[in-house]
Parts: sequence; C-alpha cells; structure tokens
Amino acid sequence: MEEAAWNGRCYVQRMVRLTVTLRPPARSVQDLVDAFRFLMVSTRLEPGCVGCSAWTEPDASVHYLEEWSSERAIRRRVGSDRFTSVLALLESVREPPHVQFDFVSTTRGLDYIEEVRQHGAREAARHHRREDSGDETQ
Repeated sequence: MEEAAWNGRCYVQRMVRLTVTLRPPARSVQDLVDAFRFLMVSTRLEPGCVGCSAWTEPDASVHYLEEWSSERAIRRRVGSDRFTSVLALLESVREPPHVQFDFVSTTRGLDYIEEVRQHGAREAARHHRREDSGDETQ
C-alpha cells in the first residue's frame, strides 16, 4: 500500500504532478516535443503513472507533464535510470527549465460544484427565512 498523509480528519493519498516548461530555440521545438512523446510511451507503463503529456504553446514554449499516484511512485521515477533521459532533454536547452513538483492531496470534479452550489442555496434559503421571520441576527 502506498503511503498516505493525515489531513486532520482522515488519511489521504497524495498525487504528485511534475510540470516542466522549456523555452528552446524555435528550430528545436518540434524535435523536443517528439523526444518527450517518445519517452511518454514507456513512462505511461510504469507503476504509479496516472498520466503523461507533452505539448507546445504559441510562444514556442514546450510543456511536459507527468502525474503520479503517490510521492513514493514519483520518487521511484526520479531515481530511475529512465529519468536520466528526461534530464538530458532539460539540459539540451540553453535557457534554464522551469521544473515544478505539485503535491496534490485532493482532486475533485463536478461533485465539488454541486456541493458548493447546494451549500450556497441552503445558506441563501436560511437567510431568506430569517428575513421573512424578522430575525436579522446572523
């Protein structure tokens, strides 16, 4: 079982996201994206990999993203021989890369929108009931 962190109420497993941004010379952009995409094939097969992608932006920056199920999984990845290929790509550009590891304890979707909106509707209804009853306190 992967490690979990205590959040004050329960134990949660923390996903980790590696984000890389590179600014290569314009002539190198496609080669760099192709190289990242080549590495993505085997990365996606590694235990704990949740997702992996590479893309470019109109400003010719190259972005690379890896998402891992836990800190243990990303540690295994970063310490591996295969990660040396990623490091080589980072070192292939003149400008220093932006590298960021995000430790994410919660990810939610539409259920969060529903929760917030229902809570807001309950609060609004409670406020209207107080106004209707003449109770202006809290």
